[in-house]
Amino acid sequence: MPVLAIKNTVGFQQFCSLRIFVQTVRRFLFRASGHARVGFMCGVLALLPGTPFGAAYASSQSLGIETGLPLPRFVSLKSGKVNVRVGPSRSHPVAWVYQRKGLPVEIVAEFEHWRRVRDADGDIGWIFHSLLDGRRTALVTPPEADDTMALHAMPDETSNVIAAAEQGVVVEVEACQIRWCLISANGYAGWSSKEQLWGIYPDESFE
Repeated sequence: MPVLAIKNTVGFQQFCSLRIFVQTVRRFLFRASGHARVGFMCGVLALLPGTPFGAAYASSQSLGIETGLPLPRFVSLKSGKVNVRVGPSRSHPVAWVYQRKGLPVEIVAEFEHWRRVRDADGDIGWIFHSLLDGRRTALVTPPEADDTMALHAMPDETSNVIAAAEQGVVVEVEACQIRWCLISANGYAGWSSKEQLWGIYPDESFE
């Protein structure tokens, strides 16, 4: 998947995240009123690891400081060529380039107009927000590399199989239930097991 071989190191990622966190705190405290500052610092305590606040926060979903949308969340690539950078600015070098429009990625952090994303391989980098799309897609991931994923006529294993998708195929996700998702690809549409799709959370349901 990566075009360039440059990869982020764990040490750099930790440093980058800490620097962005400090910059965000400073920016908010400069702009906010007194009461807002107190509330914000309580929120900062919840982000600190190794504290009771941090333990409680880790068990719940957070909201992006720039958009107010849930973190983490899945989105897709809007373009057929997307640069992934080692940090949240155009001055940071490109780590690799995605060349697959619609590929699902997971947003795990926000900083100004940049989004930190993770892909199905676990690689993490920064993408400019306008290159991401809220349209939901998923990556077909059967249990075995040589297996295929069945598209059923109904959300039932006994229903007719309309088509089969190979591993790595990107599908559009139209709706999801507890165990099944309605997907489409290459002119075919059907229901597939959520367990074989990367880009959907296990407890996620939507229409």
